[in-house]
Amino acid sequence: MINADRNDTACHRYTVTPMPTPLTQEDLRRAPKVLLHDHLDGGLRPQTVIELAEACGHQGLPTTDPVALGAWFRDNANSGSLVRYLEGFAHTCGVMQDESSLVRVASEAVQDLAADGVVYAEIRYAPELFTDKGLSMEQAVEAVQEGFRQGEAASGGRIRVGTLLCAMRQNDGWQRIADLVVRYRDAGVVGFDIAGPEAGFPPSKELSAFEYLRQQNAHFTIHAAEASGAESAWEAVQLAGAERLGHGVRLAEDIQGDEVGLLAAYVRDRRIALEMCPTSNVHTGAVASLAEHPIKRMADLGFRVTVNTDNRLMSDVSMTGEFATVVEQFGFGWEDLRKFTVNAAKAAFISHDERRALIQDVIEPAYAALAK
Repeated sequence: MINADRNDTACHRYTVTPMPTPLTQEDLRRAPKVLLHDHLDGGLRPQTVIELAEACGHQGLPTTDPVALGAWFRDNANSGSLVRYLEGFAHTCGVMQDESSLVRVASEAVQDLAADGVVYAEIRYAPELFTDKGLSMEQAVEAVQEGFRQGEAASGGRIRVGTLLCAMRQNDGWQRIADLVVRYRDAGVVGFDIAGPEAGFPPSKELSAFEYLRQQNAHFTIHAAEASGAESAWEAVQLAGAERLGHGVRLAEDIQGDEVGLLAAYVRDRRIALEMCPTSNVHTGAVASLAEHPIKRMADLGFRVTVNTDNRLMSDVSMTGEFATVVEQFGFGWEDLRKFTVNAAKAAFISHDERRALIQDVIEPAYAALAK
């Protein structure tokens, strides 16, 4: 960039200010990342889907070529419809119905995230989706936890994973999942969520589950303001008491220019984290386009914004890729990415001491080095 200053003799004196060095994919891969919103059954490797389908007799895969299968999942997801987006899960969940498959999928998920620079992740899933062939929900949870531990070990301790157990909104029995969260807390389950179709199945459907979790000092997040509007966030926060909002993009409906509405202000003031997933939010139709995504506006207004993947297979994304996407679209730099990462660490469902160590010992030193 060239700046011109006029002196008293009307001559121009030019100084050259170096342009910022563009952030490369390799730069972004080396950045430590904290991931709060990632679905286990939305992040399988295509080759794993094919191999597990053959082993268990799952029928109906559109192709057995891993590249083509990955493209099929991506194209099916990129439809602008949350309903169609969810159709691909029939295949992923279909091959995750026994203990060995769950261990493998969980271990590979952790290894893939570690290879992408993720240092802490909370991976979520609904245990009830893995019981079609006789597994109990307890067996499903124990198999996934074993897979996570194996993945951590295979990654050389570069990553730690916490588990979020989801109740499916359209089904009854949220209390059973809340019970599992409390029961397996010491085994690495760090919180609760409700997932599935948002419209018609609000958090108020079973408020007793959230009351139970609060009484048990357990954490929970809620998918909200993705397929439904800001009123969904109101129910999640004001009726259920959510500590974080899964996606939360349509909370922006309560913001007009720089004027922040009462609900949005409450979310901001209480530091309730927004688990934003930019690519997925476009794919599901939560926002019309990436250019219209509210992530920058809400970050500029002081919301606790975080960047996440949602479903790595379905949307063909990684944390590095999502960082690259928002850097390119919104001009974010190292300081922005550092802040998103610190925001996520502060909102993680682990102890204060663990969060502080993650920020002070891992995140801050690495970003300071990267920004030089």
